[in-house]
Amino acid sequence: MRPAQPRSRRPKTSPSATAPETVELIVRLRKELSEQGLDAGPDTIAWHLAHHHHITVSRATIARHLTTRGLVTPQPGKRPRSSCIRFQAELPNQTWQADFTHYRLADGTDTEILTWLDDCRYALHVTAWPRVTGPIVRDTFRRAVAAHGVPASTLTDNGMVFTTRPAGGRGGRNALEAELRRLHIRQKNSRPGHPTTCGKVERFQQTMKNRLRARPGRPTGITGLQTLIDRFTEIYNHRRPHRSLPHRAASAAIYTTLPKDLPATSRDHDAHTRVRHDRIDDTGVVTLRTGGRLHHIGIGRPHARTHVIMLINDLHVRVINATTGELLRELTIDTTRDYQPQRKKPSEP
Repeated sequence: MRPAQPRSRRPKTSPSATAPETVELIVRLRKELSEQGLDAGPDTIAWHLAHHHHITVSRATIARHLTTRGLVTPQPGKRPRSSCIRFQAELPNQTWQADFTHYRLADGTDTEILTWLDDCRYALHVTAWPRVTGPIVRDTFRRAVAAHGVPASTLTDNGMVFTTRPAGGRGGRNALEAELRRLHIRQKNSRPGHPTTCGKVERFQQTMKNRLRARPGRPTGITGLQTLIDRFTEIYNHRRPHRSLPHRAASAAIYTTLPKDLPATSRDHDAHTRVRHDRIDDTGVVTLRTGGRLHHIGIGRPHARTHVIMLINDLHVRVINATTGELLRELTIDTTRDYQPQRKKPSEP
């Protein structure tokens, strides 16, 4: 007589299990994003589920379903993210990074794509050229300045179109260096052999080229390539969640809402400017300490538990939704009182 087999301990029902249609949606999003050459990791899929389908699924759950379907390639030798030291500017226009990369057209013609990228991951100016030269770098920088303002500093590698330092300064400053000096902009260059210093613009170029490769067929000319670049830049800035930004916000949500930095000679050195990330409590209030005193700022119960970015310039405060970029409240702190009430509407006659 055979011994009795142990009974399964698996529950008959799992009310908290992910719905099958949600699992299929996760798989479909993975496929669609990958085919478009966009990021298709668990963080990005979770963002699309929340913003486009109003479904909340944790990153770990999405990763588990992708692994079960065989859609994840194990990378045991990959360096853990926690081991990386991240450097990021606090304000837009604090640092602009620039670099160019090569791209081959359908007829075999080599071109170069020049990128100006804000350190907040906002693509400022991306253009295609038969060959990038010093005057082109200067002219594209001027166009970016005309559209977005003057940055406090720039960061590039040591290419001769960016700096003449590797040549010992022989021949004088190049076109970009002369422009930066005229505008009192600090110029920073990475050390030779350390490409990670300009890692943000390098990563942007990788994402852009993945997008270009995912499209059927290569463009046949500079004009066609520029059209594809413009489409990608619009998606990158406005419709793509960025996991390096607070709450996976799109680049434009951060760049267009925060105050922009200025060159050193243009700053108000007497003002105390700072940026703070916080969350509104259950009563609709967020706290801020100024002059050694804690103040409670009323935002409203409808915004309870909302993640916000607080832009503080001395006593002037702006509270912005960290995900959508919506201005929730703007006020000047009244130092004589603890609670800062919302403005009351004038009484109707």
